[in-house]
Amino acid sequence: MSEGRLRAAQALAEREEGATNVLSGALGQTLTAIAVIMALLHLYAAYAVVPAFILRPLHVGFVLVLTFLLFPAAGRFRNRVMPWDWLLVAAALLAIGYILWGGDELADRAVFPEPVDLVVSLALILLVLEATRRTAGLVMLTVVLLFLAYALLGAWLPAPWTHRGYELDRLAGHLVLTLEGIFGPAIDVSSTLIILFTLFGAFLQQSGAGKFFIDFAFAAMGRKPDGAGRTVVLATFLLGAASGSGVANTVTVGSVAYPLLAKAGYAKDTAGGLLAAGGLGALLAPPVLGAAAFLIAEFLKISYLDVMRMAVVPACLYYFSLFLMVRFDAKRFGIGMVELPQASLPGLLRSHGFHFLSLVSIVVFLLLGFSPILAVFWAIVVAFGVSFLRRDSALVPRKLVAALRGGATGVLNVAVTCAAAGIIVGVVTLTGLGLKFSSIVVSYAGGSLALTALYTGLIVWVVGLAVPVTASYIICAVVAAPALIQMGVPDFAAHMFVFYYAVLSEVSPPTALSPFAAAAITGGNPYRTTLQAWKYTVPAFLLPFAFVLEPAGVGLLLQGPLTQILLTSGTAALGIGALTAGFQGWLLRDAGVLVRGLLLAAGMALIYPAASADLLGTGLLLIAVLLQTVQRRS
Repeated sequence: MSEGRLRAAQALAEREEGATNVLSGALGQTLTAIAVIMALLHLYAAYAVVPAFILRPLHVGFVLVLTFLLFPAAGRFRNRVMPWDWLLVAAALLAIGYILWGGDELADRAVFPEPVDLVVSLALILLVLEATRRTAGLVMLTVVLLFLAYALLGAWLPAPWTHRGYELDRLAGHLVLTLEGIFGPAIDVSSTLIILFTLFGAFLQQSGAGKFFIDFAFAAMGRKPDGAGRTVVLATFLLGAASGSGVANTVTVGSVAYPLLAKAGYAKDTAGGLLAAGGLGALLAPPVLGAAAFLIAEFLKISYLDVMRMAVVPACLYYFSLFLMVRFDAKRFGIGMVELPQASLPGLLRSHGFHFLSLVSIVVFLLLGFSPILAVFWAIVVAFGVSFLRRDSALVPRKLVAALRGGATGVLNVAVTCAAAGIIVGVVTLTGLGLKFSSIVVSYAGGSLALTALYTGLIVWVVGLAVPVTASYIICAVVAAPALIQMGVPDFAAHMFVFYYAVLSEVSPPTALSPFAAAAITGGNPYRTTLQAWKYTVPAFLLPFAFVLEPAGVGLLLQGPLTQILLTSGTAALGIGALTAGFQGWLLRDAGVLVRGLLLAAGMALIYPAASADLLGTGLLLIAVLLQTVQRRS
């Protein structure tokens, strides 16, 4: 693959994670020192007890300082720090210093802030808005400004959106001087779980775990016609733990695996679609999932282990569908067998298999009763310790500093998004917009749960087109999820529904960053690549409806009686298989229009968690298999 294509793919990745300055000399060393101090502070806070009114402002302060130094105000100022950047850094330090000096007493003055409180609050809001513009772009900034306008101008809005409206001092005090706005639940999660998992991923990358996971996938898939495609699927699954980003996962695996896909006979758009769909799994698969998954635990006040458990079956079904699609690709398009540049699997496991200990340790610590924060803290310690089992993976001081810096700077775009989303959450809680919006959705749906779910999915999808996944989930968790809960859907199922559609916006234009990045690697058409990614991920678009439409659907989230879990998961797996065959146009042989229609209808019926639907789906699937058998024999 050409260097130009890789640079284009990395540029698209920067659209999600922000284009950063490359600084050297004394300035670069200073920035590294700040990032390392930030990382060490959060590692200390994971083990010790740091009060929320201290840790959250410190986290925001470090994030703002690093953001103004690393993210240029405009592209023409890249790779240098301008005077206004230093002014913003000084303003951030003064504002955070005042917040820390005031402590928890500031909350007592939130309703009637003093003049200095108001100035500092407004300054901090503006600083967060500028950081949002630099990292997430103008669309996210516009969304936040619209929510602020809604809070200030509520009395002039038409029904049913009208509310009493809030003065500037009351709004600013609520957003800054309490733990309900900028320093609210989103920043709480960012300052604890998200940054620790980012550090964990950085430790894995610096120790060579990411390269090992790709090498393991190449070695494990063997010499089969679908070996190249299966390698991509397995590699993206394993690498997701180290990257936590769908776009980064797509670019990393694609730069290595695309030549194999091309050699096997994959068309450019098809290969790009598979890379994007596999990369998306980084946000859906335990143990790391995406940043939004940590917020589910915070919003629902449950453990992260519970979130991981709920994600297990859907993630397995997602990758099951990808493996099936790869298999059907090989049959339908005559994909050829290629020689994978593989090492001996036993030898690879003997030499570098210890990297799996780092991944497994998180789950082990959680099962032993450790809190999620302590679990990932000790997992980082394990990753650091086992890295010294080989000289080439040892986290010597140079690599350790790089890991600490990478973990701190890697959290910036998510942390800024969380701070901006905190403004949105603060407006929603202050104005009661969440309940108002849910009542409007239910009213438009006419009290129908199916229509409410459909409207909610569309809302999350549309919001996800404009803002990053984390912001999309936060916004819709407080605005759209209450509509499902109001209709009797369990809160955990409603939030998982919102989470899945927020993630799936990654493969939906016009902000389909993963397919666009894959197209930059393969040289394919971005929009045709997006359509191929839709084909590979379409079962994931349908599966979340099973969570919410029937009580039995929560079995897919490992909730309820064991028999219900097994039955619901088994029929869903059968339905995913039928859908995959229908969309690929292949079961036992090339499927015609009639068989494809039967397969698609059977898949949707089997995914729906009801006995009558399961019987209908099973019957349709049997008819499709019978027709294929007769056609193949004749």
